[in-house]
Order: sequence, then structure tokens, then C-alpha cells
Amino acid sequence: MLKTKVYFNNQSLKSLRKISGNRAFIVSDSIMESLGYLQEVVDHLNEAGISSTVFTGVRPDPDVGLIADGLKLYRNSGADVLVAIGGGSAIDTAKGILYFMRKFESIEGLEIKKPLFIAIPSTSGTGSEVTDFSVITSEGEKVVIIDELISPDIAILDSTCIQHVPQRVAADTGIDVLVHAIEAYVSTKATDFTDALAEKAIKLIFENLESLYKDTKNDQARDRVLNASCIAGMAFTNAGLGINHSLAHALGGTFHISHGRSNALLLLAVIEYNAELSGSASSYAAERYSKLAKILDLPARTRREGTVNFMLAIKKLIKALGVEENIRALGVDQIEFEKALEQMSETAVQDRCTPTNPKQPSKEDLIRIYQKCY
Repeated sequence: MLKTKVYFNNQSLKSLRKISGNRAFIVSDSIMESLGYLQEVVDHLNEAGISSTVFTGVRPDPDVGLIADGLKLYRNSGADVLVAIGGGSAIDTAKGILYFMRKFESIEGLEIKKPLFIAIPSTSGTGSEVTDFSVITSEGEKVVIIDELISPDIAILDSTCIQHVPQRVAADTGIDVLVHAIEAYVSTKATDFTDALAEKAIKLIFENLESLYKDTKNDQARDRVLNASCIAGMAFTNAGLGINHSLAHALGGTFHISHGRSNALLLLAVIEYNAELSGSASSYAAERYSKLAKILDLPARTRREGTVNFMLAIKKLIKALGVEENIRALGVDQIEFEKALEQMSETAVQDRCTPTNPKQPSKEDLIRIYQKCY
């Protein structure tokens, strides 16, 4: 089930000294370079006798052009180790390089040799360090890639790498963790194994995220939220996600809203839709949400009561994290939003996350969710 070996706790970056290889290709963003973590990675690899080539061109929402630039450098480097250090964009870029490397080498009839792939996250959100998911921008739209090839072999969770994350980013990425776990829990592919992971991630987020938001130097909260991110990643890479992510991908790509904040703004409306609260609230999703309420020690004598109390707990957390009440509060123009509804909803229907949602939506359903969140 879990393909990735995980090193965690402070100073776990030193585990790079145990790596076997000859040459590393490191994908990083400029922030990790300026904070000195990139050089620390290079130094640890040198200790292991591994030389490095560095690509620091990563930018938010990596597109196929950026990945092409990285792929060219990677192929020329002769690397047998691939290291990604940074936020979700850095890890997605490295995954994109791997994905398109195979495409090119297949076309050229070459033997495909996957490098040892190491992911080192600098935010507590995507869980990308243990997943076979990647989000790439192509022609202005976010495209989800799901492929076993791009699953990292090693994840290093060193919370010192995320100690400089701004308060708003801590909130956005933390909510993304919560949504990963919730969607994995209500997914049509959920299992006893993914349930256990999702439940633990949700408890860790409710117990630690607000503390981290109030004090990003809180070592214990930072460790626990980073662990929750990875655990939720383990859950959803095996169970899949749902329309919260499908809608967020389209919304964020259209109006340049961060992924975590997009998820936060949509979450309550998606739960209400999946649970069928406007009807009998007897759905599979309502049962699952009410179980999560019980795990958080909330009243859940019925599916409806449990789902409503779970939503109220989320609403309280989101408010404490300073998240806006609706999409309009972010300055999104109503006319532009209404113009984009049709295309965003069509994109969300086709998203790779939609098939495992507990309730299969029509395009019209998704339009109504967007409108409710505006």
C-alpha cells in the first residue's frame, strides 16, 4: 500500500548522508535556496559521495514549459538520484520531469530507468511526498496526473524546513491536509487501512493547526501538522479524492486563488451536497461524516446531527484561521465569475478526482455549488 520510505522529526535531512548514488539532480524553488536549505541538501549528499546539479527555476503552478526546461537539464545531468525540496510546486515539477522522461524515452526506444526519487516538503499541505498524484498546468488549466512512476521512493519530513512558512500559507496548506483526509474517508475506494490514516490526520489537524497558525514557531504543532500532511497523503493516494479538489483545481486555476484556500471556501458546500442535507441525509457520505463527528467527540446520534456538527466544527476552525467567508470576499468580480462558471464546472466534471466522489455530480450540480460558495 505504502511505497515510500519515510524519515521524520527534526534533523531528518541528515538521512541524505545514507543515500546511495553517483549524481543527484535537485529540483528546488528560490525560497529554499535563499533560506539555505538547498545548500544543506547539497552538503549532505556530498557527505554520501554524491555530486549535484541544481534546478531552481520552480514557480507556483508549474506548467509544461517549466517542466520541459527541467527535463532538458535532467537528461543532460546523468543523474541517478532525483531530489525535490520545496512546496507542492517543487515536488510537482520533479514528478512532471519523471512523467515526461518516460514519455520521451519510450518514444526514443530507450530503456526506462527511474532514478531514486526523494521528496522533501517545505509546507504541510500537499502530502505529495508520498503520493502518485501531480498537478500540472497546461494551456491555463490544471491537469491531474496519477501514475505509480511518480511516487517518491523516500520522503524526508524535517519540520525545520517549514519553520519560515508565513501564517496565511500555514492556514491554506493545513486546510488542504484536512480536505485530503476527509475526501479519502468518504471516497468510494476507502478501505479500513485508508480510514485509519484519514482519521488520524483529521484528529491531528483539529488538535494542532490553530496552534500552528497562532504561532508558526511552535515546534510541536509544526511537527504534528507536517505528520498529518504525510499521513493524509498516504490515505488519498490509495483511496482517491473527490469533487472538493476537482472544483478547487478549476477555481484556483481560473482566478489564481491558492489551492488550500480554494478548498477551504468550497468545503462546507461540498459536504452539504454529498451528505444530501437538503433531503433525507441518509446517504453513505452522511454516515461517514457523522463517524468523523464521533471521532472528534461531537454529538452524532443521527447522520444529520453528526454531519451538521462536523460542519460546525470545520466552520469554527476555518474562521479561526482567518479564511474569508466566501469567494467574493477575495475580490473575485461577480460578472467574471458567472462567465467562468460553465467552463470551470465542465473542467471539474472531467477532473481525475471526480470519479471517487461519494456522489456523482452533474455539471449543473457543480455550478450550484460554485454559486453557493460565491
